[in-house]
Amino acid sequence: MKVEVKNTLGATVGEIELRDDIFAIEPNKAVMHQALVRQQANARLGTHSTKTRAEVDRTKAKWYRQKGTGRARHGSRSAPIFVGGGKAHGPKPRDYSQKMPRKMRRLALRSALSVKAAAQQIIVLDDLAFEAPKTAQMVDVLNNLKVDGSAVILLPERNENVERSARNLPEVKTLRANYLNIRDLLGHNYVIMPKAAVSVIESFLGQ
Repeated sequence: MKVEVKNTLGATVGEIELRDDIFAIEPNKAVMHQALVRQQANARLGTHSTKTRAEVDRTKAKWYRQKGTGRARHGSRSAPIFVGGGKAHGPKPRDYSQKMPRKMRRLALRSALSVKAAAQQIIVLDDLAFEAPKTAQMVDVLNNLKVDGSAVILLPERNENVERSARNLPEVKTLRANYLNIRDLLGHNYVIMPKAAVSVIESFLGQ
């Protein structure tokens, strides 16, 4: 499929041929969903923890005598039914990470890119470089490209000036192309990338 190539002023300066096996496949929604759930699960620390009745710092002595009080019989005050007692069946530290075959992960990325391409939400630039970090300059570029929502900017390599220019924009994220992931693709309206970033993506997503 062919896509227009624009400059930072928003003018069309050419065309680029995007690979159909990456940007024009039939999206697999089930795999996209599985990949997104996996990434979110893998981001969980799993450090939550509660104390059981054996771990709370309370006396283990019998609370009051067994008979003669007219009350129900009880043992330790660390029982879960009492305030300050242990937690029954509470969360403990655990690993939430999920595994997913690499072929499926790449299929999810190709599906997400195809969805963006079909919706005309992929913007290819001839180049993206700033002489110095300037947030206002990044805002001007986004306005010239008529980006009216959130955007992820894919860079072929580290570019500190561009990254720092976008850092203070809450709806814009910069990401190196080889770190492309399903959450950032689906979590932003537009995908902006220079032609060099397209080559990086096609190098590791190509079949």
